[in-house]
Amino acid sequence: MSKAPVKIGCAAAFWGDTNSAAFQLVHQADIDYLVFDYLAEVTLSIMAGARMKNPNHGYAHDFVTQVMKPLAKDIHAKGIKVISNAGGVNPRACRDALEAIFREQDIPLTIALVEGDDVLPLRSQMGDIKDLDSGQPAPPFMLTMNAYLGAGPIQAALDAGADIVLTGRIVDSALVLGPLMHHFGWSAEDYDKLAQGSLAGHLIECGAQSTGGNFTDWHLVEGFDNMGFPVVECHENGDFILTKPADTGGLVTRGTVGEQLLYEIGDPRAYLLPDVTCDFTQVSLEEVGENRVKVTGAKGAAPSDKYKVSATYPDGYRLTATFLMAGINAAQKAQAVADAILTKVNRELKAKGMGELTHTDVELLGTETTYGAHARCQESREVVVKLAARHPQEPALKFMGREIAQAATGMAPGITGIVGGRPRPYPRIRLFSTLIDNQKVEMHADYQGNTLVVAAPKGQDIEQLALPEQTPPANVETSTQVPLVALAYARSGDKGNNANIGVMARKPEYYPYLYQALTTDSVKAWMQHVLDDENSTVEKWQLPGIHGLNFLLKGALGGGGIASLRIDPQGKAFAQQLLDMPIPVSQAIADEVLSNGL
Repeated sequence: MSKAPVKIGCAAAFWGDTNSAAFQLVHQADIDYLVFDYLAEVTLSIMAGARMKNPNHGYAHDFVTQVMKPLAKDIHAKGIKVISNAGGVNPRACRDALEAIFREQDIPLTIALVEGDDVLPLRSQMGDIKDLDSGQPAPPFMLTMNAYLGAGPIQAALDAGADIVLTGRIVDSALVLGPLMHHFGWSAEDYDKLAQGSLAGHLIECGAQSTGGNFTDWHLVEGFDNMGFPVVECHENGDFILTKPADTGGLVTRGTVGEQLLYEIGDPRAYLLPDVTCDFTQVSLEEVGENRVKVTGAKGAAPSDKYKVSATYPDGYRLTATFLMAGINAAQKAQAVADAILTKVNRELKAKGMGELTHTDVELLGTETTYGAHARCQESREVVVKLAARHPQEPALKFMGREIAQAATGMAPGITGIVGGRPRPYPRIRLFSTLIDNQKVEMHADYQGNTLVVAAPKGQDIEQLALPEQTPPANVETSTQVPLVALAYARSGDKGNNANIGVMARKPEYYPYLYQALTTDSVKAWMQHVLDDENSTVEKWQLPGIHGLNFLLKGALGGGGIASLRIDPQGKAFAQQLLDMPIPVSQAIADEVLSNGL
């Protein structure tokens, strides 16, 4: 006899996301599990810094104080189980804080900890490891070093009876896959089901991004002030429906779900996760009701025998200053002032024997600076100057922070003041990604004094994985052109210093035109302004099931994340830029999209 569907809602996409989502899902959605994803790739380094200052810190404290404290009674009364990576680098302190609240409120909720992701103690056993993207050797000192664990320990904790499962670094989708494996009793070899469960997790891990947030057709989305957060209704065979609570804002359509499917996935034939290697190329999206999309077709194979490890390390300091320049020829004045500041600072630093700034970045916001050569706005009478720099020594950037003030009275007219006052330098934290033999990772769930040891999957050598060739659609005749946005949805995101742009045809008949026009060369040429150097590459894959394409732009983020000096260090606006690209089409297609107002 098959089991009833299970409903899982996601209430957080990152540390700092709205806490109102948890209240919405607990009070307005009939869910069995509530999951929270707090950990971006560099979040653990921030938490590690907090723990260094206070041994009781290092976790997502607002999960405890702003979510669980006011909601614990309702969560217990409704029998909702909670899974979250809020534990960060200090899950035991997070558990202690939660247990204190439960004792205070006399609520008998039990907590399990998932541990083993901290592999910094294993560094000496790893040998000469290299970065996955750059091939550079590991730095001598690491702040954090955490393996991406899978769903196994979560399943074990739930099997043991835990009401709440706290983890540290874990692959985001495992927050959903773990409950599904527990509820349906899926084995570690049910690869197609694991792929579908992982896809469910991937689609909701970014919160409202799958329910209308960051959607290309944002103008069709109502109720941004009360966005509905995602719920997946999962069946025993792995199929699921993505929806949101009734009477909330947002939108769930093939477009909103397809954009999220494409978000940060790399090669869709082999989306590598600790539990399964996923093939998303034949995934199908079907609108089966208002704000209800059925998702089927993910396929799975054995996972890798390696776990990905994300490490962070300090690399000097960074400083960012922002000020408004207004008046006639604002952009030209702004550039002149920025150049003057940098010239003076470099001259003075050199005289002090500290060496020049190692890297600088000037962006004039209001001139479409993020569009590079495709910028159209050059005559604005007000621009925001964003001036950023790096240097190995903190005192050098403190000096620069003081010298910027001279621009207000000693340079071109129109500066209204430095935003936020005198800028301060901050440590520059960089990401280092590598692989580790998963059998070396000793992971377990700690529950009520018992240690539940969980073995990593045996896995396979992914380097030997044979990936199917992708057959391109037939060539099509063209006679005119329309902007990409008339034919497709698109979304972009980041992985380290690489950017991903996913594109999905609005209609199947548009897909051949997209494939023909969006080549690796044409996308590279259009996005040349964000690529670090001429050696940066662009890769392309097909997802024919959703009539989509995925592009990976390597070396496109100026270092990526908080290591980058750019205004868009995660490539969030890259898709918006690509949507302006002209696409050759037939006259019939052009007439159709124009008649539809696209």
